[in-house]
Amino acid sequence: MNKNKTVLEALNWASSFLTGHGRDANAARILMQHLYDTDYTGLMMRIHEKMPEQKWKAFRQMAEEHAKGKPVQYITGKEEFYGRTFHVDESVLIPRPETEELIVGAIARMKRIFGENKEVKIADIGTGSGIIAITMKLEWPNAKVTATDISEAALETAKRNARSLKADIDFRLGDLTDPIAGEKWDVILSNPPYIAYEEAGEMSDVVLDYEPHLALFAEEDGLQFYRRMAESLPDLLNRPALIGVEIGYRQGEAVADLFRSRFPDAQIEIVKDINQKNRFVFCIIDV
Repeated sequence: MNKNKTVLEALNWASSFLTGHGRDANAARILMQHLYDTDYTGLMMRIHEKMPEQKWKAFRQMAEEHAKGKPVQYITGKEEFYGRTFHVDESVLIPRPETEELIVGAIARMKRIFGENKEVKIADIGTGSGIIAITMKLEWPNAKVTATDISEAALETAKRNARSLKADIDFRLGDLTDPIAGEKWDVILSNPPYIAYEEAGEMSDVVLDYEPHLALFAEEDGLQFYRRMAESLPDLLNRPALIGVEIGYRQGEAVADLFRSRFPDAQIEIVKDINQKNRFVFCIIDV
């Protein structure tokens, strides 16, 4: 029996254990908060409590899983995005905070193009966990939002998130823009696979071993999906329209050129993130 170990002692053990395996010590606190289903304040109120043996074993198992490389988000089954909690599992990429800036940038441009909260049709291409589609619907309630993905498992995860967050989304299974063909759209957003296979050696084992490669990698130096979208979108857009995509930091000019070739009169912006790296391309058409 482990009668004497307190929450604090367990946290200290896990922090040292994870650090020794090259992981972030802060993961110990996140795992403990998940175990006790509480926030930071609630955890601090328990800090000197003795842990039941069952909880200690569960905590140790989670710490060992993370030490081997499993992301904390896949262990806890959740991640925060735009102030909301999303379910995540190994069928989808873990939401990154940088993608919140795609939402912010899209909303700012939509207000200029369409006016405040006008009814617009938005398509999120390659939705994954649904973070873009769901956030856009909740932030722009008058939007009619459709989300596509080639992965049926990813769509099930996105549907679960839409239900829990009470977002009315039209989910469609299929490759890129195929599920939205034959219709006209006001806004197209996407965070597609954009990592070149040659760049795999630069990535951490946590990402490579656990996150879905289908959502990470693309042919043509990571540009394949941007090219395919650029080719298909001219027939799918109303006028005016907005395209917004997340990109790799080396891809700004290449992606901008792909859209410029199909929309020669568009206003095209390469936007940097807070770290001054190229992260987004926005294309405003016929304003």
